[in-house]
Amino acid sequence: MYNFQYANPTRICFGEGQIARLPELIPAGSRLLVLYGGGSIKQNGVYEQLTQALAGREWLEFPGIGANPQYDQLMEAVALVKRERIDFLLAVGGGSVVDGTKFVAAAACFEGDDPWEILRDKASIKGALPLGCVLTLPATGSESNPAAVVSRGEAKLSFYNPLVQPVFAVLDPATTYSLPPRQVGNGVVDAFVHILEQYLTFPVGGEVQDRLAEGLLQVLVDNGPRALAEPTNYQVRANLMWAASLALNGLIGRGVPQDWSTHAIGHQLTALHGLDHAQSLAVVLPSLLREQSAQKQEKLAQFAERVWHSSREDKALRIEEAIIRTEQFFQQMGVGTRLADYGLDARCIPGICSNLKLFGLTALGEQQDIDPDKVARILSHAL
Repeated sequence: MYNFQYANPTRICFGEGQIARLPELIPAGSRLLVLYGGGSIKQNGVYEQLTQALAGREWLEFPGIGANPQYDQLMEAVALVKRERIDFLLAVGGGSVVDGTKFVAAAACFEGDDPWEILRDKASIKGALPLGCVLTLPATGSESNPAAVVSRGEAKLSFYNPLVQPVFAVLDPATTYSLPPRQVGNGVVDAFVHILEQYLTFPVGGEVQDRLAEGLLQVLVDNGPRALAEPTNYQVRANLMWAASLALNGLIGRGVPQDWSTHAIGHQLTALHGLDHAQSLAVVLPSLLREQSAQKQEKLAQFAERVWHSSREDKALRIEEAIIRTEQFFQQMGVGTRLADYGLDARCIPGICSNLKLFGLTALGEQQDIDPDKVARILSHAL
């Protein structure tokens, strides 16, 4: 196991009715801005709970943050923050709303000429507004980590800074009952791939990390389909919400190598062709695992045995079974695993490789051995 440091300062308030705790979580006298998405919180009762919890406080709102939050729209929120002298942000929604709020928090305090530098150039962030979140869609884990992804045109870029780590996160599984099946499926696939990016690399003796990852994967496999069949089953929703948060709160990735090539490639599919984030991951991952099976064989075989309970003696067959079972699980969650499922063919591949070169993403993976030529090969097998 590698040396590591780990701290997660986000206060988690988990369970039904926890939105009522907002008055004790947000400092008294704060000039508060609430950011949210397309309005579903006004249909599922979250907005009503929010207004009740914040009764007696003055606050402004910024609605309309969609999937893959857009830079130009977020800059409108930054202008509002500066104009109204906002000093605390509250994200209410899924990972995109949380990611967008993190960027607003950093951009509002950015000392450079152009906040786009935070994403394009990984410019230094010396200050950020404090933020909290009320999570309504378990998927990204953004509620308890310091990372965010923002889009601008054909660019989908990320940044990472401890200053945008949420101060608190309210996780009420009951708020997820009304999610459409597509969002439920996407969320489960997103969390599943987050775990695999930190787990399917090569062994370094991280037995604790491996067992935690494998347990979380099994929770997703067991509860994902049940969430589609039993949308108001509280325990199912609770386990999915907690698993998705633990998948990317930094714990299982400490002290072990990490991959993230599936995400890097998938981001280009989303930026160029509009696939949902989880859809892009489901397309890329199986073909990437087959392409990288030699480098990942020990962990892939372990994954096959411990998560998919494969008993095949032949390691290659065991690995292929694990990849097939993973594809089938994604499909069971309603997420297609081929480019053709989204109306795409081989003509999309050169643009994806070109984008990777444009953003300097030419040595991906835990071994940094995935170049654009290999990406083209991976995608050609995902047609």
